[in-house]
Amino acid sequence: MTAPTPYLTFPGTARDALAFYGTVFGCSVQVHTFAEMSRTDGPADAVAHGYLGTGPVALFAADTAGDERAFRAEGLLFSLLGTAPPATLREWFSDLAEGGRVLDALQQRPWGAWDGQVVDRHGLTWLIGFEDDPDA
Repeated sequence: MTAPTPYLTFPGTARDALAFYGTVFGCSVQVHTFAEMSRTDGPADAVAHGYLGTGPVALFAADTAGDERAFRAEGLLFSLLGTAPPATLREWFSDLAEGGRVLDALQQRPWGAWDGQVVDRHGLTWLIGFEDDPDA
């Protein structure tokens, strides 16, 4: 069984969001437009289906159409705890913070592990952390 993959709907910003996450995580980005999917319920160049490929993070995204609602999250964190070496996780935290907002700085906790939270420019909250950091 594979893990669930988030599928986010954006208010016309799916292409920008996917490009941003592709750059941050080093993933390829695939985008299929409304026109390519023969959809007429939105702009022809809107994203009907897009995804990150060949990288450490899986994510699907599309633009909303008609009366569809855009993604909003409260009480939801995208967790990247121990999913890469500490140096990579530090870089991801920094990159996600560009144009976003740091909720809790990446820092060492009393129990020895490191973690922090950031809301990126597209509204996703990320929890990033690792057990030890040889560069600290």
